[in-house]
Amino acid sequence: MTFDIQDNKEKSQYETTVDGTVALAAYELEPENRIVFTHTIVPQELSGRGIAQSLAKHALDDARTRNLTVVPQCAFIASYIKRHPEYEDLLQK
Repeated sequence: MTFDIQDNKEKSQYETTVDGTVALAAYELEPENRIVFTHTIVPQELSGRGIAQSLAKHALDDARTRNLTVVPQCAFIASYIKRHPEYEDLLQK
């Protein structure tokens, strides 16, 4: 399943709306081209659809495109990176 994920720069979050409900991966941009992912929220009524994984993939792909270093304070984003080692190069060394 694919989702229309957008970077809502005003709210500092990648988001998608499914069945009228918003799911999101929030972030903070920091100096020196760093993006800190603070939390991922998928409301209960949307769980089990792969939305969180799609948000993480989209956000990390966008960080790569923008040459940003990723700081995964969000437990979900951190675990996603562990399960997908192709994103480990984005982590701060």
